[in-house]
Amino acid sequence: MSQPTIIAYMKPVCGWSNGVRAIFDKYNLKYEDRDIINVEENYREMVQKTRQPYQPCVQIDDIILADVSGDEVEAYLLEEGIVTPNEAETEVPTDQACESHDTAPVNIGFPSR
Repeated sequence: MSQPTIIAYMKPVCGWSNGVRAIFDKYNLKYEDRDIINVEENYREMVQKTRQPYQPCVQIDDIILADVSGDEVEAYLLEEGIVTPNEAETEVPTDQACESHDTAPVNIGFPSR
C-alpha cells in the first residue's frame, strides 16, 4: 500500500501527542503535524472535523481518529494493512499522558465563532 496522507492535530508538548508521533516514526510514516495550541486555525479545523475538542486527532486519508493514543493509532494502521507489524521500541510511551498532565479539561481561550 502507498503512503496515506496523514494529518495529526496535536499539542507541541504532550505525552499523548508524543506517543502518536512515536508510532509514525516507528513505521517511518510521513505526516503533517498541526499545532493546535499555537495556531488557532488548526484547533478550529480539528474541532470542525472531529466534532469534539480533545487531542490527539489523526486524519488518515478520509478517516478521522479522534482523541487517540499512539497504541490506538498503531492498531488502526495494522488493522487496515497500512503498515506491517514492527517490534521496534519507541523512545517514549505510546499510551500515556505527561507526568504533569492535568486531568481537568483546559479552556485554551479561543473565542467561539
